Amino acid sequence: MDLAIGPLPRRGLVVVAVSALTLGLLVAPAGAQTDDPRPGLGAGWLDAEEAISNLELLAHLDKPDAFVHPDAPDNPAAIGSLNHANSDLAFRDDYAFVGNYQGFSIYDISTPAEPAAVTTVVCPGGQGDLSIHGSLLFMSVEQTSARIDCGTEGAPGTVNPDRFRGVRIFDVSDVSQPVQVAAVQTCRGSHTHTLVTDPAQADRVYVYNSGIGGVRPAEELAGCTNTPSSNDPDDYLDADGNPILTSRFQVEVIEVPLADPAAAQIVHEARLMADPATGNPHGLWPGGNHGPNTQNTTASHACHDITAYPEIGLAAGACQGNGILIDISDPAAPVRIDEVTDPGFAYWHSATFNNDGTTVVFTDEWGGGTGARCRPGDPINWGANAIFDIVDGAMQFASYYKLPVTQTEYENCVAHNGSLVPVPGRDIMVQAWYQGGISVFDFTEAADPYEIAYFDRGPVAERHNANGAPLSTLGGFWSAYYYNGHIYGSEIARGFDVLALTPSDHLAAAEIEVAGSVSLAEFNPQHQPRLSWPASFELVWATYAQAQRGDSMATNVATRVEFLIDRAEQFLDGPQHRAAPAQLRAAAQQLDPAQSEQAALADALRELADALG
Repeated sequence: MDLAIGPLPRRGLVVVAVSALTLGLLVAPAGAQTDDPRPGLGAGWLDAEEAISNLELLAHLDKPDAFVHPDAPDNPAAIGSLNHANSDLAFRDDYAFVGNYQGFSIYDISTPAEPAAVTTVVCPGGQGDLSIHGSLLFMSVEQTSARIDCGTEGAPGTVNPDRFRGVRIFDVSDVSQPVQVAAVQTCRGSHTHTLVTDPAQADRVYVYNSGIGGVRPAEELAGCTNTPSSNDPDDYLDADGNPILTSRFQVEVIEVPLADPAAAQIVHEARLMADPATGNPHGLWPGGNHGPNTQNTTASHACHDITAYPEIGLAAGACQGNGILIDISDPAAPVRIDEVTDPGFAYWHSATFNNDGTTVVFTDEWGGGTGARCRPGDPINWGANAIFDIVDGAMQFASYYKLPVTQTEYENCVAHNGSLVPVPGRDIMVQAWYQGGISVFDFTEAADPYEIAYFDRGPVAERHNANGAPLSTLGGFWSAYYYNGHIYGSEIARGFDVLALTPSDHLAAAEIEVAGSVSLAEFNPQHQPRLSWPASFELVWATYAQAQRGDSMATNVATRVEFLIDRAEQFLDGPQHRAAPAQLRAAAQQLDPAQSEQAALADALRELADALG
């Protein structure tokens, strides 16, 4: 039913601001702390203490009333109800689309510091992860209670013709009145999905569906089968050695004609986990631990998230027990080209490429997202990111990155969803850590990642069981993404946040400015665009700041180069504008091409000079 409860006023927040901290190394597993304030923040649903460094919280909006459990706030457990959780985000133009287990919300972010709610669509079904392409919004639906018509009365029974599990498609050309125009049923529902575009096929898009739920009976959806159902690879070859195919161990490829989305259909079942030699669909990690003092890693029978990077023809699949690299040069028929596993990973959850496509970051959702996994004593390589270099189509492990301070036993905390921050010449990622907050880190040197900014709130609640042991209340950031100059966070229990980067020793004002110059028409969490920075003074000043930070320029050289750039910028707006390119070229001549930072600056100077003529 449509929930109707009173408004939830936002109470005053206690903010703890700290100076920038250099955290090049992760804290010891025993939880040795710096003076970082995050571990000791006071609890509260809408009035928790906050800690922030090198970020500014610009705005917060509480969740819509329809997405708050009716027993909140009197029942602390209800505040963190999974069935009312905010989930993933997508962006188009001046709008943010926020998923929820009960539906989705749309916000106007044309003025990021003053976001405004546009509409809330109640359409229960669980997960609610979103992607957008033009006027079409795609939504993952997994729960057995979901209905084709978005009804709230549920779908009882083992077989129900009104049940819907799969990918919903909405027309959001009028953001005030979204309309469901298609619904593609799948055998295991849709936990997440990936939008895949192809420049050669502008009239259609593809959706890779990742279903991890139970298999539906064939009586409800023809063709579905869960036989065999074991995690023993030997059970998936018959007596003659032929593969036995089930509705597990696959990714459905859905083709969506843009002119007729109602005609969307599954066109391929990609067996990305199969053994290429035998065809056995159960060809990757079989499940279990990797030896003493290792994780018990889930068997690879589905992909949780697949991140597509169409411009380079690759995708990275976080497939429960493995991370895989996928050739998507033919988006209708993806092919696995490499796979890795890790003894410290419990559940391969999501992936992010760097902009060059030479590095990929995988996350481990140890504890399934509901457990406290950043406590003192938790290993720094469990529930963390694993960073891999991609060399000749193969992934090579480089390092781990985990939130560099501990959190309490009241807080679900583990690596989760994030995206690149578009700073040229650097690999920087903003990432959600549930109740660990938001962490911004640099992984330019894949073997040596370090944090450069963070935002965190105290626990949603401090609850205990009957024996007095701490209980975690679900909350925190599901997702944190950079979009057109700002960071947006989907907070599970609290709502929607907007943040901005601030200058620090780790990130210059010029780098923040040039990142903000990157403008995307849309952004989806599992569809990476190639980022580019046209020749500009913003790019030159950002590259200059990086050369200075790298200590590659002598003081007299830095002073001379800065003078010439500044004079070129002044000339550009005056009668001597034709002299500006010469000043830039003169600045480039001052630099040492043998020093990588100086060489990058020289390239930026010459490119701008050429662009100015």
